Amino acid sequence: MIRILLKTIFLFMPGMIWGSCSSGEKAETAAGLTLQRVTTYTLAASGGEVGITCSSALPVTARSNQSWLTLTDQTQQGHTRTFTFGAAANGGAAREATVTLTSGSEELSVTVSQQRRYDQPSLPSNDATRLAVALSPGWNLGNQLDAHNNGVASETAWGNMAATQTLFNQLKRQGFKSVRIPVTWLGKTGDAPDYVLDGKWLDRVEQVVGYAGKCGMNAIINIHHDGYGSQYWLNIKRAATDAAYNEEVKARLGAVWRQIAERFIETDDFLIFELLNEIQDGGWGNGENRNDGGKQYAVLNEWNQLAVDVVRATGGKNATRYLAVAGYSANPELTMAHLELPDDPAEGRLLVSVHSYDPAEFALNARYSEWGHTGDPAKKASWGDEEFIRGMCADLYEKYVSKNIPVYFGEFGCVHRAQPRAESFRKYYLEYFCKAARTYGIAVFYWDNGNAGTGEECFGLFNHSTGEFLNNGEEIVDTMVKGYCTDDESYTLETVYDNAPE
Repeated sequence: MIRILLKTIFLFMPGMIWGSCSSGEKAETAAGLTLQRVTTYTLAASGGEVGITCSSALPVTARSNQSWLTLTDQTQQGHTRTFTFGAAANGGAAREATVTLTSGSEELSVTVSQQRRYDQPSLPSNDATRLAVALSPGWNLGNQLDAHNNGVASETAWGNMAATQTLFNQLKRQGFKSVRIPVTWLGKTGDAPDYVLDGKWLDRVEQVVGYAGKCGMNAIINIHHDGYGSQYWLNIKRAATDAAYNEEVKARLGAVWRQIAERFIETDDFLIFELLNEIQDGGWGNGENRNDGGKQYAVLNEWNQLAVDVVRATGGKNATRYLAVAGYSANPELTMAHLELPDDPAEGRLLVSVHSYDPAEFALNARYSEWGHTGDPAKKASWGDEEFIRGMCADLYEKYVSKNIPVYFGEFGCVHRAQPRAESFRKYYLEYFCKAARTYGIAVFYWDNGNAGTGEECFGLFNHSTGEFLNNGEEIVDTMVKGYCTDDESYTLETVYDNAPE
């Protein structure tokens, strides 16, 4: 339930969290027992106290159902009682307790959760962490070579003018080290069995890659919207249930990557091939993949292995070029659970690509305007705060980075807002995300689709032709560069957290 919160005078005490009264109603009410503050609390992993306030004409007792959360104090003024519960530092996973207030025959419940403990990783000096720093911060040339109309890829189909060397030079000046160049091949392949790529389209891809090389940046190219929601030829939903169709897909996939690899066979290692992008059946990770016995996951692993084999077989610099593989929908959770890294004769030359616009209600579609522990509960999503972002990065670190497997967020971002306060939360989100990724040795690539508006899908920072900033793009870029590149030991994820908008 969404509640509109009134401005409230808070009494702050060291280590204590207080809730806020809701507008026009109590937070929760039984006939004679009333909670006068919020019904959920979150404690930091380091521990602390919560003050739970209620009113009743009858005596009230309070008990916790978990031994880690204990009653430390209680006070009474008239019919109002405050019970203080405390917790020591959490030494493990996130945990939750229920405090039950009882007055006569009535009961009310309050939920108290405590964040998991995060050990600040001492990042290994391995290839994975070095590559992350070499790639980041990165930027996406979005809605450009990945754009398409009526089944045919076209660079200007979605409103951006053609990309230029001027743009790439500007990106380099502003601190970006890499450009991800999504490429859609719809309408650019011939018929079976050769599936010959359109020469002019391949020339243009090569030219844009050259923009990056000329100004000393890294570049990533891929097969992008051809697999969007199983609508086109990379139809994983059909391939998972139709073996003959899957063979057709593999023949075409192999032909496309063979030709791309042959075109770039002598291009230096600044170029990375990302084999597939956000392959999913239209449910964005919550479709038939959840109940098909793993068939779609198995097909995607098969496609990734095929693409690796094809690229490596072309030889030249492709024999050791970095290749990136993505799990189902590029979702971090599904990737960690179901991606099987392909066998690769070039040891240590595979990266894992994931995407995150979480929580989507804030970062992607702007349903909410605030985010994080200082955000107004009525103006932010019910999930996805700092704990989520840090946990996601920590899990990716444990699964891959600590084992010397490089990881990058091939897409992340947060849309532009018209209101200054909402924009301050946007900047905080991006700084926190970048700092969390850096803390756990993960590279980041901001999604810029050139959209200069406000609200849903409005990620634009640069004019893709002139390189000029859009809106407050320079401020946003500076925020992300600070978050990722600052090496001052006094600048930590905790200090970013402590400086959230008030």
